[in-house]
Amino acid sequence: MAEITFTSHLRAVGPCTPTTYEGATVADVLNAVAAEYPLLRGYVLDDQGRLRKHIAIFVDGVMQPRDRALALPLSKSSTVHVLQALSGG
Repeated sequence: MAEITFTSHLRAVGPCTPTTYEGATVADVLNAVAAEYPLLRGYVLDDQGRLRKHIAIFVDGVMQPRDRALALPLSKSSTVHVLQALSGG
């Protein structure tokens, strides 16, 4: 099972600690998390099921290209970090 961690800004709508979920791809794992935390989906994915522009996905310490991140295959020992970019002054 892959371990997934969310930045503190997303913990209001998702798991507060690193959690493991079954899934062959990043999308599978995000869907598994969203089944338990339905509000998370709207923060991470747009209405077309694509990764939102303000979200960055790191798998095993490497930032993934936004257009390919969801389809990336995961191993049972993969770690996924979901980060939300913040802006403002």
